[in-house]
Amino acid sequence: MVVIDVTADDVQSAQAGDKPALETVLAGTQNQIHALARRILVNPEDAKEATQEILILVLTKLSTFRGESAFSTWVYRVAVRYLLTTKKIRDRDMGLTFDMFAADLETGLVADPPKAPDDALMLNELRVSCTMALLLCLKMDLRLAYVLGDIFELDHGEASEILELTPAAYRKRLSRARADVEAFTSRRCGVVNVTAKCSCPRRLPASIKMGRIQAGHYPNSGEAAESYPEIREQVGSVIESLKTFKLQRSVPHHQCPEDIRAALTEILSPPM
Repeated sequence: MVVIDVTADDVQSAQAGDKPALETVLAGTQNQIHALARRILVNPEDAKEATQEILILVLTKLSTFRGESAFSTWVYRVAVRYLLTTKKIRDRDMGLTFDMFAADLETGLVADPPKAPDDALMLNELRVSCTMALLLCLKMDLRLAYVLGDIFELDHGEASEILELTPAAYRKRLSRARADVEAFTSRRCGVVNVTAKCSCPRRLPASIKMGRIQAGHYPNSGEAAESYPEIREQVGSVIESLKTFKLQRSVPHHQCPEDIRAALTEILSPPM
């Protein structure tokens, strides 16, 4: 998991207006915020925009941090409040449901798919894209609970504090999200269930035709160390209850775009 690498001294110095410390806080939080925005919003440009706006909120609200919780907990809470309350994010929500996603996945499947020179890379990109996209079928509150708990593996106490819920309410929300994701994956995903209609090889031609996957362009694969065949083998070797967990955790953490940091550094240090 991406971790926040900011010390208490860095935070205190940044609160006092020290610009190098402010830049350290920025550098230490940007990847964690971007990782959250990417998994919640999926679309790279939406995640990039949200990351920049959340970072600005973190910097402008820094004086309100009193150390009553861990700094990472406070940062996540700022990010979550933004994701839950920002109108343009709500307006972009497609209202995707698991039934709609299943219908889309099973459209245009090919019985005997042809192989392309970079077939393995495109299959891996499709696997990552689909794994991320299915979380859009969860309502935002359930999506946040699932990402914080099962993907970021935060302690339930910290996750409930971030979401401003009681531990019991958080566990109930996470359980519901987990059940929905596992039910869909176990029925519809060919990586997890070999009898499912949709499989990445059968789905790839339609994804290419629709422009969702492009040869030589793999933005969702990110830092993935594991290939499509490796993930299939690993998922197939674990017990049923762990298959969805392994599939979701195999999505790489996407690094925060460097131009976000550059833009905010410019804000912190405007030209004379």
